[in-house]
Amino acid sequence: MAGFAPPPMLTVSEWADRERILSPEASAEAGRWDTARAEYLRGVMDAMTTPAVRCVVVAKASQVGYTECLGNIVGYFVDQDPGSMLVVQPTVEMGEAWSKDRLVPMLRDTPRLAGKVSAPQSRDASNTLRQKQFPGGRLAIVGANSPAGLASRPVRIVLADEVDRWPVSAGSEGDPLALAAKRQATFWNRKTLVGSTPTLKGTSVIWREWLASDQRKFFVPCPDCNEPQVLVWSNVRWDKAQSGKHLAGTAHYVCEHCGSIWTDADRHDSVARGHWRATNAEGAAHGVAGFHISALISPWVALSDVVTEFLAARKDAALLQVWTNTVLGEPFEEEREVVEATSLMTRGENYGLQSVPETVRFLTAGVDTQGDRLEVQIVGWGPFEESWAVRYAVLPGDPAQQYVWDQLDAVLRETYCREDGREMRVRLTAIDSGGHHAHAVHSYCRRRKGVVAVRGVAGAKPIWSGRASKTKAGYRVFWVGVDTAKDVIYSRLRFTEPGPGYMHFPVGGMFGDEYFRQLTSEEVQTRYSEGRPYRVWMLPGGRRNEALDTAVYALAARQALPYRLDTAAPKPRPPAPPPAPLTADEFVALAEKVPPAPPPPQYRTGLRRGRMIVRSSFLAR
Repeated sequence: MAGFAPPPMLTVSEWADRERILSPEASAEAGRWDTARAEYLRGVMDAMTTPAVRCVVVAKASQVGYTECLGNIVGYFVDQDPGSMLVVQPTVEMGEAWSKDRLVPMLRDTPRLAGKVSAPQSRDASNTLRQKQFPGGRLAIVGANSPAGLASRPVRIVLADEVDRWPVSAGSEGDPLALAAKRQATFWNRKTLVGSTPTLKGTSVIWREWLASDQRKFFVPCPDCNEPQVLVWSNVRWDKAQSGKHLAGTAHYVCEHCGSIWTDADRHDSVARGHWRATNAEGAAHGVAGFHISALISPWVALSDVVTEFLAARKDAALLQVWTNTVLGEPFEEEREVVEATSLMTRGENYGLQSVPETVRFLTAGVDTQGDRLEVQIVGWGPFEESWAVRYAVLPGDPAQQYVWDQLDAVLRETYCREDGREMRVRLTAIDSGGHHAHAVHSYCRRRKGVVAVRGVAGAKPIWSGRASKTKAGYRVFWVGVDTAKDVIYSRLRFTEPGPGYMHFPVGGMFGDEYFRQLTSEEVQTRYSEGRPYRVWMLPGGRRNEALDTAVYALAARQALPYRLDTAAPKPRPPAPPPAPLTADEFVALAEKVPPAPPPPQYRTGLRRGRMIVRSSFLAR
């Protein structure tokens, strides 16, 4: 009769505490799972077994244990409530990596799951990287960029991971999240988990879903006054030295009610006694439970590390966005102020082609290809990517003709001189190959060293791809994330003081009104595709943007070089003081000093040739 007894009624957290074993290659704390180690994850996991909740939304920071929480949910449904499941990762490759690095070790090391899924075999179609079958159900792992994987079989449980990194549309099928939800329509007991780290405010999918939920926040009691509160960044404080230096090691948290100071140990103890509280009744009526998890409640993060990262990122918009997303778990709101070309015209400095500042370590160049000309910009780079625009040239002529490329050769091979007398040449050049003269660009790059063909790609892509792709004709081309590069350039143009990331410009020459108008010509706009917003850089009609494009390619060339300039240039040593003149007595004593006898001659006993010594008595004599 024990075989007919129903399984015990367990929540996901209870099942994980009883059965889950963390694998050594997938976790920093291998061994038995303990939910009390990260108490805030209990509410996320148990919401998946709450009958009134049909969808769970998690807007999270990094390093908060969410990946293992996702594994616990998968393990629970495989063991306790089997059914058809679908795990959706941003791409197919990321789905396979999650299956190999996370899922397979969990199925192997958790005894309760070891016999549920058949052992992987070369001819066993029931257990592959993207397909797992178990008694009573199956698990499919797909990528959000694959419309076929999202629109085939019906599923009861959908687990969507990192939705802010999903493509706007799965091919031509539309919103991937909506496609996955359509597969659950026939199940009355369907469950959905949507989790991600937010990206940009206004386009973040996870933040949009969290705002439509009951917006649960984690309240922790104060160790002194016992008043519950949500940990926020504004209450993190640290000291300063008399010199004004920030002392990140003194970071602490201040209670918003009584003003008591919490150490990291006090904060972790308070988090262990915390609880979730819904703040939006409208979302609760629709059965959507939303959780916001910041790194301030994570037991694996120290406040001193958080403050150190903030101090390093506060002056750079790109780094500040990463810190806001991965530490606070909040979307980053971009500065909407427009960079005026007139404000940049007054920043001209007195340096030229033969008087480049000594701080410049090397030069890169970006070349934009047009139908009747080439435009090239040469940029010098110093510590912490502080840059100096050195030269801008327009080379007229049809790029299909060789004489135009001969002009480019003359510009790139020219020698530039620093103020200290050191001669410099362009280290790497990136040439746009996305126009009508791709063949001419590739032919030019193939015959020369230090010159690469690039092609811009829109979207949230890295500035430098790091790996070349081959065209149909067999040419090598590198992809450049032009939107990301423009974000970096516009944020740096707003810097007002020289230092890390600051952009310097010379006075006169090609760096006039037209140059700065082109450099600030594009604007960011929000567009919508299948109801989802996304950012796009637009060029208003009648404007030109060659100065911005060449700056993007020069920045990409700098990213391609493996040189780190994160330290300041060494200061020159002061000259040694001249020796004091000798007195008369010292001069006489020095003149009368007898020099020591020279040492006896030493004869070599062999002739060295590379690593081999040839013995020769004749040579020894």
